[in-house]
Amino acid sequence: MGRRLVPLTLDNLQDLPKRCRSCVFWELDPVSGEAAVRAGTSALEKEAWISAVLLDWGSCGRVVYVDDVPVGFVMYAPPAYVPRSTAFPTSPVAADAVQLMTAYIVPGYQGQGLGRVMVQTVAKDLLRRGFKAIEAFGDARWKEPACVLPADHLLAVGFKTVRPHPTYPRLRLELRTTLSWKEDVEMALDRLLGAVQKEPVLRPL
Repeated sequence: MGRRLVPLTLDNLQDLPKRCRSCVFWELDPVSGEAAVRAGTSALEKEAWISAVLLDWGSCGRVVYVDDVPVGFVMYAPPAYVPRSTAFPTSPVAADAVQLMTAYIVPGYQGQGLGRVMVQTVAKDLLRRGFKAIEAFGDARWKEPACVLPADHLLAVGFKTVRPHPTYPRLRLELRTTLSWKEDVEMALDRLLGAVQKEPVLRPL
């Protein structure tokens, strides 16, 4: 099984699941995001966001391929590039951290360790760029696939709560710990990434 993790660019954006290619939940603030969905311009806004972040900051995601078939992805960026993050009651993300926006592995490829490889790749990338941690907003009441990762699964793969909240706690994972994960984390991480899909419909906070 040949695995490749390729930086996300406009050239391979089409390899993301269809619903994710035009989802701007994280990329725009709530008002602008809803306006883009209504106007049918969310796909263009998504492309513009990726292009701007690539130019200003660099790689903001990875696409995972197995035997040249796209099977998953992860997106991340400093909170300054993630307007939606300011809408959460537990913001802001710490200055030394990058925000994990979302991640997904298609069902047929879960349980093969791809999730661990993907997050370790992101960790190595961010460590080289001088960051110490990944932070994420979790959904403590998660019931179905959405843009916010389920808090229970984040906790299961090593994140720790840094600001509690009944619905949207903010969690943190120290990057160096991801480079020496034990095997027993692998299944929990695959569950996390397999459970989440980005939905094009924005939901209120």
